[in-house]
Amino acid sequence: MSLGTQHDGQGGGVRAEVGGVVTAAGRIRSAIETVIEGKPDVLRLTLTVLLAEGHLLIEDVPGVGKTMLAKALGRAVDCSVQRVQFTPDLLPSDITGVSVYHQDRHEFEFNPGPVFANIVLGDEINRASPKTQSALLECMEERQVSVDGQTRALERPFMVVATQNPGEMEGTYALPEAQRDRFMARVSVGYPAPQDELDMIDSHSADSPLDSLAPVADAAQLRELADGVRQVHVAPGMRRYVVDLVNATRTAPELHLGASPRATLHLVRAARAHAALDGRHYVVPDDVQALAVPVLAHRLLPGPEARMERLSPEQIVSRIVARLPVPGPQ
Repeated sequence: MSLGTQHDGQGGGVRAEVGGVVTAAGRIRSAIETVIEGKPDVLRLTLTVLLAEGHLLIEDVPGVGKTMLAKALGRAVDCSVQRVQFTPDLLPSDITGVSVYHQDRHEFEFNPGPVFANIVLGDEINRASPKTQSALLECMEERQVSVDGQTRALERPFMVVATQNPGEMEGTYALPEAQRDRFMARVSVGYPAPQDELDMIDSHSADSPLDSLAPVADAAQLRELADGVRQVHVAPGMRRYVVDLVNATRTAPELHLGASPRATLHLVRAARAHAALDGRHYVVPDDVQALAVPVLAHRLLPGPEARMERLSPEQIVSRIVARLPVPGPQ
Protein backbone atom coordinates (compact mmCIF):
# COMPACT_ATOMS: atom_id res chain seq x y z
CA MET A 1 0.00 0.00 0.00
CA SER A 2 1.45 3.36 -0.99
CA LEU A 3 2.05 6.15 1.46
CA GLY A 4 -0.60 8.33 -0.09
CA THR A 5 -3.38 5.74 0.13
CA GLN A 6 -2.96 4.55 3.69
CA HIS A 7 -5.93 5.20 5.92
CA ASP A 8 -7.28 4.16 9.26
CA GLY A 9 -10.00 1.80 8.12
CA GLN A 10 -12.71 4.47 8.19
CA GLY A 11 -12.12 5.73 4.67
CA GLY A 12 -15.76 5.56 3.61
CA GLY A 13 -17.05 7.93 6.29
CA VAL A 14 -14.11 10.27 5.91
CA ARG A 15 -14.56 10.35 2.12
CA ALA A 16 -18.17 11.44 2.59
CA GLU A 17 -17.14 14.22 4.96
CA VAL A 18 -14.40 15.32 2.55
CA GLY A 19 -16.98 15.51 -0.23
CA GLY A 20 -18.98 17.93 1.91
CA VAL A 21 -15.86 20.02 2.48
CA VAL A 22 -15.24 20.30 -1.27
CA THR A 23 -18.83 21.37 -1.95
CA ALA A 24 -19.03 23.94 0.85
CA ALA A 25 -15.58 25.35 0.16
CA GLY A 26 -16.48 25.72 -3.50
CA ARG A 27 -19.47 27.87 -2.58
CA ILE A 28 -17.38 30.07 -0.28
CA ARG A 29 -14.66 30.43 -2.91
CA SER A 30 -17.18 31.38 -5.61
CA ALA A 31 -18.70 34.01 -3.34
CA ILE A 32 -15.31 35.58 -2.53
CA GLU A 33 -14.31 35.52 -6.22
CA THR A 34 -17.12 37.97 -6.95
CA VAL A 35 -15.03 40.49 -4.99
CA ILE A 36 -11.43 39.28 -5.36
CA GLU A 37 -10.62 38.43 -8.97
CA GLY A 38 -7.67 36.56 -10.41
CA LYS A 39 -6.19 35.30 -7.12
CA PRO A 40 -7.01 31.56 -6.98
CA ASP A 41 -3.90 30.64 -4.98
CA VAL A 42 -4.60 33.31 -2.37
CA LEU A 43 -8.20 32.15 -2.00
CA ARG A 44 -7.08 28.53 -1.77
CA LEU A 45 -4.73 29.31 1.10
CA THR A 46 -7.39 31.43 2.83
CA LEU A 47 -9.86 28.54 2.74
CA THR A 48 -7.17 26.12 3.89
CA VAL A 49 -6.51 28.20 7.00
CA LEU A 50 -10.24 28.64 7.63
CA LEU A 51 -10.93 24.89 7.50
CA ALA A 52 -7.83 24.13 9.59
CA GLU A 53 -9.08 26.54 12.29
CA GLY A 54 -5.98 28.68 12.05
CA HIS A 55 -5.28 32.39 11.73
CA LEU A 56 -4.19 34.19 8.57
CA LEU A 57 -1.72 37.05 8.15
CA ILE A 58 -2.10 39.00 4.89
CA GLU A 59 1.00 41.07 4.18
CA ASP A 60 1.47 43.38 1.22
CA VAL A 61 1.78 46.99 0.14
CA PRO A 62 -1.24 49.30 0.55
CA GLY A 63 -4.08 49.18 -1.94
CA VAL A 64 -3.85 45.62 -3.29
CA GLY A 65 -6.99 44.30 -1.61
CA LYS A 66 -5.83 42.94 1.77
CA THR A 67 -8.76 44.36 3.70
CA MET A 68 -11.17 43.59 0.86
CA LEU A 69 -10.18 39.92 1.01
CA ALA A 70 -10.73 39.82 4.77
CA LYS A 71 -14.10 41.55 4.44
CA ALA A 72 -15.20 39.24 1.62
CA LEU A 73 -14.42 36.20 3.76
CA GLY A 74 -16.44 37.66 6.61
CA ARG A 75 -19.39 38.40 4.32
CA ALA A 76 -19.34 34.95 2.70
CA VAL A 77 -19.84 33.27 6.06
CA ASP A 78 -22.98 34.07 8.08
CA CYS A 79 -21.38 34.41 11.51
CA SER A 80 -20.31 37.21 13.81
CA VAL A 81 -17.61 39.44 12.33
CA GLN A 82 -15.79 42.30 14.03
CA ARG A 83 -13.23 44.65 12.57
CA VAL A 84 -10.44 46.33 14.55
CA GLN A 85 -8.52 49.19 13.01
CA PHE A 86 -5.08 49.00 14.64
CA THR A 87 -3.62 52.43 15.40
CA PRO A 88 -0.74 53.60 17.63
CA ASP A 89 -3.18 54.76 20.35
CA LEU A 90 -5.19 51.52 20.46
CA LEU A 91 -5.27 49.91 23.93
CA PRO A 92 -5.39 46.20 24.82
CA SER A 93 -8.80 46.71 26.45
CA ASP A 94 -10.09 48.06 23.13
CA ILE A 95 -9.62 44.53 21.80
CA THR A 96 -10.42 42.21 24.71
CA GLY A 97 -13.07 44.28 26.47
CA VAL A 98 -13.32 46.02 29.84
CA SER A 99 -15.26 45.71 33.11
CA VAL A 100 -17.41 48.74 33.94
CA TYR A 101 -18.64 49.45 37.48
CA HIS A 102 -22.33 50.33 37.85
CA GLN A 103 -22.93 52.38 40.97
CA ASP A 104 -26.66 51.73 41.02
CA ARG A 105 -26.14 47.95 41.12
CA HIS A 106 -22.81 48.05 42.99
CA GLU A 107 -21.28 45.53 40.63
CA PHE A 108 -18.98 45.27 37.65
CA GLU A 109 -20.31 44.40 34.20
CA PHE A 110 -18.04 43.08 31.49
CA ASN A 111 -18.36 44.72 28.10
CA PRO A 112 -16.84 42.30 25.57
CA GLY A 113 -14.45 43.66 22.99
CA PRO A 114 -14.41 42.92 19.26
CA VAL A 115 -12.35 39.77 19.81
CA PHE A 116 -15.58 38.05 20.90
CA ALA A 117 -16.56 37.22 17.34
CA ASN A 118 -16.20 34.25 15.01
CA ILE A 119 -14.05 36.18 12.54
CA VAL A 120 -11.91 39.09 13.73
CA LEU A 121 -10.51 41.37 11.05
CA GLY A 122 -7.41 43.13 12.31
CA ASP A 123 -6.60 45.88 9.84
CA GLU A 124 -2.96 47.03 9.70
CA ILE A 125 -2.06 45.08 12.84
CA ASN A 126 1.55 46.27 12.80
CA ARG A 127 0.53 49.91 13.28
CA ALA A 128 -0.37 49.25 16.93
CA SER A 129 2.19 49.11 19.73
CA PRO A 130 3.65 45.73 20.75
CA LYS A 131 1.71 45.96 24.05
CA THR A 132 -1.58 46.15 22.17
CA GLN A 133 -0.56 43.44 19.71
CA SER A 134 0.12 41.13 22.66
CA ALA A 135 -3.56 41.33 23.65
CA LEU A 136 -4.21 38.79 20.90
CA LEU A 137 -1.68 36.21 22.07
CA GLU A 138 -3.96 34.33 24.47
CA CYS A 139 -6.97 34.71 22.18
CA MET A 140 -5.24 33.22 19.16
CA GLU A 141 -3.57 30.29 20.92
CA GLU A 142 -6.02 29.27 23.65
CA ARG A 143 -9.29 30.59 22.24
CA GLN A 144 -10.02 32.42 25.48
CA VAL A 145 -9.74 35.88 27.04
CA SER A 146 -8.61 36.63 30.59
CA VAL A 147 -9.75 39.99 31.95
CA ASP A 148 -9.85 41.04 35.61
CA GLY A 149 -9.05 37.54 36.81
CA GLN A 150 -11.83 35.86 34.83
CA THR A 151 -11.34 33.67 31.79
CA ARG A 152 -13.98 33.65 29.07
CA ALA A 153 -14.00 31.14 26.22
CA LEU A 154 -14.28 32.22 22.59
CA GLU A 155 -16.85 30.45 20.46
CA ARG A 156 -15.87 28.21 17.53
CA PRO A 157 -15.13 29.00 14.83
CA PHE A 158 -12.64 31.68 15.82
CA MET A 159 -10.32 33.08 13.20
CA VAL A 160 -8.13 36.18 13.19
CA VAL A 161 -7.51 37.59 9.73
CA ALA A 162 -4.91 40.32 10.10
CA THR A 163 -3.47 42.60 7.45
CA GLN A 164 -0.16 44.37 7.65
CA ASN A 165 2.07 46.51 5.49
CA PRO A 166 5.70 45.47 4.94
CA GLY A 167 7.96 46.22 7.90
CA GLU A 168 9.93 48.88 6.06
CA MET A 169 6.83 51.06 5.63
CA GLU A 170 6.67 54.16 7.84
CA GLY A 171 4.66 54.04 11.07
CA THR A 172 4.81 50.27 11.55
CA TYR A 173 5.99 48.06 14.40
CA ALA A 174 7.45 44.66 13.64
CA LEU A 175 5.27 41.83 14.92
CA PRO A 176 7.00 39.95 17.77
CA GLU A 177 8.12 36.39 17.07
CA ALA A 178 5.48 35.03 19.48
CA GLN A 179 2.75 36.86 17.57
CA ARG A 180 3.91 35.71 14.13
CA ASP A 181 4.15 32.14 15.38
CA ARG A 182 0.45 32.13 16.19
CA PHE A 183 -0.54 32.81 12.59
CA MET A 184 -0.91 29.53 10.75
CA ALA A 185 0.05 31.05 7.40
CA ARG A 186 1.08 34.28 5.74
CA VAL A 187 -0.01 35.25 2.26
CA SER A 188 0.71 38.15 -0.09
CA VAL A 189 -2.09 39.30 -2.38
CA GLY A 190 0.15 40.90 -4.99
CA TYR A 191 -0.77 43.18 -7.85
CA PRO A 192 -3.51 42.00 -10.20
CA ALA A 193 -2.90 40.99 -13.78
CA PRO A 194 -3.73 43.75 -16.32
CA GLN A 195 -6.92 42.03 -17.49
CA ASP A 196 -8.07 41.46 -13.91
CA GLU A 197 -7.42 45.12 -13.18
CA LEU A 198 -9.51 46.12 -16.18
CA ASP A 199 -12.35 43.88 -14.97
CA MET A 200 -11.98 45.43 -11.51
CA ILE A 201 -12.62 48.89 -12.93
CA ASP A 202 -15.97 47.71 -14.30
CA SER A 203 -17.04 45.73 -11.23
CA HIS A 204 -15.98 48.34 -8.65
CA SER A 205 -16.88 51.56 -10.49
CA ALA A 206 -20.63 51.68 -9.78
CA ASP A 207 -20.73 50.24 -6.26
CA SER A 208 -18.80 47.84 -4.08
CA PRO A 209 -19.31 44.15 -4.92
CA LEU A 210 -19.27 43.52 -1.16
CA ASP A 211 -22.75 45.05 -0.99
CA SER A 212 -24.21 42.23 -3.05
CA LEU A 213 -22.20 39.40 -1.47
CA ALA A 214 -24.61 37.05 0.29
CA PRO A 215 -23.53 34.49 2.92
CA VAL A 216 -23.21 30.91 1.66
CA ALA A 217 -22.29 29.19 4.96
CA ASP A 218 -22.80 29.70 8.68
CA ALA A 219 -20.91 29.07 11.90
CA ALA A 220 -22.47 25.64 12.48
CA GLN A 221 -21.43 24.50 9.00
CA LEU A 222 -17.89 25.73 9.54
CA ARG A 223 -17.66 23.72 12.76
CA GLU A 224 -18.83 20.60 10.92
CA LEU A 225 -16.35 21.18 8.09
CA ALA A 226 -13.48 21.69 10.53
CA ASP A 227 -14.42 18.48 12.35
CA GLY A 228 -14.41 16.64 9.02
CA VAL A 229 -10.97 18.01 8.12
CA ARG A 230 -9.59 16.66 11.40
CA GLN A 231 -10.47 13.13 10.22
CA VAL A 232 -8.18 13.36 7.17
CA HIS A 233 -5.53 10.69 7.65
CA VAL A 234 -1.84 11.51 8.07
CA ALA A 235 0.27 8.36 7.63
CA PRO A 236 3.27 7.79 9.92
CA GLY A 237 5.66 8.43 7.03
CA MET A 238 4.00 11.78 6.35
CA ARG A 239 4.22 12.75 10.01
CA ARG A 240 7.94 11.99 9.96
CA TYR A 241 8.30 14.04 6.77
CA VAL A 242 6.73 17.08 8.46
CA VAL A 243 8.93 16.70 11.55
CA ASP A 244 12.05 16.33 9.41
CA LEU A 245 11.11 19.44 7.44
CA VAL A 246 10.58 21.56 10.54
CA ASN A 247 13.76 20.22 12.16
CA ALA A 248 15.70 21.12 9.02
CA THR A 249 14.84 24.78 9.60
CA ARG A 250 16.37 24.55 13.09
CA THR A 251 19.69 23.24 11.81
CA ALA A 252 19.90 25.22 8.57
CA PRO A 253 23.05 27.40 8.59
CA GLU A 254 21.14 30.17 6.80
CA LEU A 255 18.71 30.60 9.71
CA HIS A 256 19.18 32.18 13.11
CA LEU A 257 15.77 30.98 14.35
CA GLY A 258 13.97 27.89 13.05
CA ALA A 259 10.33 26.87 13.21
CA SER A 260 8.65 25.97 16.51
CA PRO A 261 6.74 22.81 17.51
CA ARG A 262 3.61 24.90 17.02
CA ALA A 263 4.65 25.24 13.38
CA THR A 264 4.74 21.43 13.12
CA LEU A 265 1.16 21.18 14.35
CA HIS A 266 0.03 24.02 12.09
CA LEU A 267 1.63 22.39 9.05
CA VAL A 268 -0.10 19.08 9.72
CA ARG A 269 -3.47 20.74 10.27
CA ALA A 270 -3.09 22.85 7.13
CA ALA A 271 -2.02 19.79 5.11
CA ARG A 272 -5.20 18.01 6.21
CA ALA A 273 -7.32 20.92 5.00
CA HIS A 274 -5.33 21.15 1.75
CA ALA A 275 -5.95 17.46 1.09
CA ALA A 276 -9.66 17.81 1.86
CA LEU A 277 -9.98 20.70 -0.61
CA ASP A 278 -8.56 18.34 -3.24
CA GLY A 279 -11.17 15.75 -2.33
CA ARG A 280 -8.71 13.37 -0.64
CA HIS A 281 -9.09 11.77 2.78
CA TYR A 282 -5.31 11.36 3.20
CA VAL A 283 -2.30 13.68 3.09
CA VAL A 284 0.40 13.32 0.43
CA PRO A 285 3.84 15.01 0.16
CA ASP A 286 2.44 17.55 -2.33
CA ASP A 287 0.18 18.94 0.39
CA VAL A 288 3.10 19.57 2.73
CA GLN A 289 5.33 21.00 0.00
CA ALA A 290 2.61 23.38 -1.20
CA LEU A 291 2.17 24.76 2.31
CA ALA A 292 5.76 24.77 3.55
CA VAL A 293 6.50 28.37 2.50
CA PRO A 294 3.26 30.06 3.65
CA VAL A 295 3.20 28.14 6.95
CA LEU A 296 6.89 28.27 7.89
CA ALA A 297 8.57 31.29 6.26
CA HIS A 298 7.05 34.05 8.42
CA ARG A 299 8.28 32.33 11.60
CA LEU A 300 11.96 32.22 10.59
CA LEU A 301 14.80 34.65 11.21
CA PRO A 302 17.58 34.63 8.58
CA GLY A 303 21.15 34.57 9.84
CA PRO A 304 23.93 37.00 8.90
CA GLU A 305 25.04 34.95 5.89
CA ALA A 306 21.52 34.81 4.48
CA ARG A 307 21.12 38.57 4.91
CA MET A 308 24.43 39.17 3.13
CA GLU A 309 23.28 36.97 0.26
CA ARG A 310 19.85 38.65 0.38
CA LEU A 311 18.10 35.34 0.83
CA SER A 312 14.49 35.64 1.96
CA PRO A 313 12.94 33.14 4.38
CA GLU A 314 10.74 31.96 1.51
CA GLN A 315 13.79 31.11 -0.59
CA ILE A 316 15.43 29.30 2.31
CA VAL A 317 12.33 27.17 2.94
CA SER A 318 12.11 26.33 -0.76
CA ARG A 319 15.74 25.19 -0.70
CA ILE A 320 15.11 23.00 2.34
CA VAL A 321 12.06 21.42 0.71
CA ALA A 322 14.04 20.76 -2.48
CA ARG A 323 16.86 18.95 -0.71
CA LEU A 324 14.77 17.00 1.83
CA PRO A 325 14.05 13.41 0.70
CA VAL A 326 10.41 12.75 -0.07
CA PRO A 327 8.98 9.68 1.70
CA GLY A 328 8.34 6.77 -0.60
CA PRO A 329 5.76 3.95 -0.54
CA GLN A 330 5.42 1.96 2.65
